[in-house]
Amino acid sequence: MTDSLRIAFVSMHTSPADLPGSGDAGGMNVVEYHQAFALARLGHRVDLITRRSDPAQPDVVDLSDAVRLLHLPGGPPAKLAKSLIDAHIEEFSAALARLAPYDIVHSHHWMSGVAALPVARAWGAPHVQSFHSVAALPGSALSEGEPPESPARVPGERLVAVGSDAVIAISAAEARTVVERCGADPARVVIVPPGVDRTLFRADPPTDTEDAPPSGNPRGYLLYAARLQPLKGPDLAIGALAEVPAELRPDLLVAGDVSADFAAYEADLHALVEAHGLTGSVHFIGPQSREHLAGLMRGARIVLVPSHSETFGLIALEAESCGTPVIASAAGGLREAVVHGETGQLMDSRQAEDWGTAITRLLARPRLLERMGVVAQIHARRFNWNWTALLLESHYRALR
Repeated sequence: MTDSLRIAFVSMHTSPADLPGSGDAGGMNVVEYHQAFALARLGHRVDLITRRSDPAQPDVVDLSDAVRLLHLPGGPPAKLAKSLIDAHIEEFSAALARLAPYDIVHSHHWMSGVAALPVARAWGAPHVQSFHSVAALPGSALSEGEPPESPARVPGERLVAVGSDAVIAISAAEARTVVERCGADPARVVIVPPGVDRTLFRADPPTDTEDAPPSGNPRGYLLYAARLQPLKGPDLAIGALAEVPAELRPDLLVAGDVSADFAAYEADLHALVEAHGLTGSVHFIGPQSREHLAGLMRGARIVLVPSHSETFGLIALEAESCGTPVIASAAGGLREAVVHGETGQLMDSRQAEDWGTAITRLLARPRLLERMGVVAQIHARRFNWNWTALLLESHYRALR
């Protein structure tokens, strides 16, 4: 085996160990976590470095023999709104600089890159940047209730896109975005797709040991699993359910939570449910463990991903691996995660009526749903965390 690398995964605003769907945790956290352990299986040592958000958090947590979680100071040790965290980049960067140098510094999200890029330069280590999301175009209102971007975000994204030794994109859609909007050199942008944990997200039927969903509807349930914020489109999922004829209408399980930036948004969604007369049909079940989420996916008729934008849409891939068709927005990387007409349906429209029609058509054709589920499993097998780690290792070594 070639020499082992000491790799820093820097994730300032959210811990890779946080439960996806809670607070600001989502697909980015899943990607970092699985990449770290897959790199460890190749013989490397990986530190997941994040901001301390609770005074009780220890400096170091050993997650395995080769993967550690490090908590550094970066503002008050409390849960902060994401929009407030960039004010503490300088303190976090100074704490990072006090660590022993790493062979590779891989930053996740723009804030992490702004903090880590000068430290990597001081260490003489290559700096690799993953964005996971990029600021909305100026003047583009994604959805009512979405807060304005931090004024530091756009220049920060441009700084790390131009200044990093490599930019790792999770999809071709994200690669185009970081070139066109952040000014990254196309020659330094590489695509490393995500994987899917097929030991967990598998197509076995739900078992008696898995918790039953809070739905006694004989027509089953649809599943929305994401953070509760306007960008992710849970309002569209609720509106679409209202458009499904009552005799075909399943329930909707909403698995996710609000973050500090969207503290009032869940109440807005409850009001929307009541306005549509769907009380008793929509169940807010909060963020789920990965194991329970996989069970819910296996039992769902369809998984809905109505996001305004996704760099990939890992939740869609995980649903497909469970053999569950997906109806998703035709946005960003979701065009790569979902094969239109084969593993589900991609929607150009954001009208609830159109989504309701798409859901109704699939529910009325159970044999088509079954076929899509089989093809979805085949599609998901193309994505493997071990292969992802091999690609990362290759790109890291090319920079040294």
